[in-house]
Amino acid sequence: MVPTTTDSTVKAALDAIASESATTLEKIEMLIELAHGFQKKPKATQDLWNAVELSNRAEEMCGEDYPLLKARAQVGKARALRTIPDEGTESLLQAKAGYEQAIPILQKLAAPEEIAEAQMNLGLVLQSLAQLNLAKMGDSIKVYQDALQVFTSKEYPQEYAILYNNIAIAYLSIPAAKEQKSMCQDLAVQTFESALKHINLIEHPKEYAMLQNNLGNALQYLQSIYPVENNLRAVAAYDEALKVRNARDTPLEYANTISNKANAFLNLPDHVENPESENHQNLLKARDCYQEALELFTQYQQLEQAKVVAQVLQEINQVIGVNY
Repeated sequence: MVPTTTDSTVKAALDAIASESATTLEKIEMLIELAHGFQKKPKATQDLWNAVELSNRAEEMCGEDYPLLKARAQVGKARALRTIPDEGTESLLQAKAGYEQAIPILQKLAAPEEIAEAQMNLGLVLQSLAQLNLAKMGDSIKVYQDALQVFTSKEYPQEYAILYNNIAIAYLSIPAAKEQKSMCQDLAVQTFESALKHINLIEHPKEYAMLQNNLGNALQYLQSIYPVENNLRAVAAYDEALKVRNARDTPLEYANTISNKANAFLNLPDHVENPESENHQNLLKARDCYQEALELFTQYQQLEQAKVVAQVLQEINQVIGVNY
């Protein structure tokens, strides 16, 4: 492996730790700060592994003398491990252990915001592990709710929106029988709607668009005796998201939303008062949305999404009699 710039930085940092006359406290803080810096904008996966290495060294130097710094090193390592792509379950399990060791110490010694951020990230780890049957989705929801005690809509609207979004997605991901699944879907919709009472278009546009887009997704798949009404509500939610998302400023988010909106059109009759009527006009609307989304996904090298959209476009054109 060819050494990277960050590899050299890590070596220099570790050499400095061994040789400099700085105090142990200063050395630990330097390692934690460097590790955090590598995680902010990693240029390669190796940057994250370097962050893990620096965090490990900081944790070792803390021993039992610096419990708060030790907890911060554990949190930094866990955050890096959670972010490392395609590493299977081992990194996630190590991240879970790191957060679970650190949070009780943070609860004794750290500020509420630092505790809540660690809880928020533990929730993400548990949510990922639950999808692999290695944790309970309910545990991730509980941790998110703990973080909401600090991250309120008034003081921390961005974190508040993300937490509510994650809780709603967790509800949708709970494996359950049909009746329980329906209840979980209802809870997800209610969670999105509850968050949107506090997150508005003017003050928090990015978070507003995220919640509206995902509310639309939840409504589309809601098990209900009112599928037409739910799909109409979904289209309305996507339109709200599209007040923020556009092809110039947020091309991939925009492509995702118009693709989701196209899917809702596929399931809407042209005359909503007659659910059994044909949906030729809505198929044309769906085709237009999918076509624009395909161009954007292709342009920005989102090849898997482009492939899925191209397949649906082909099926639509077969139905309406247009060669594609």
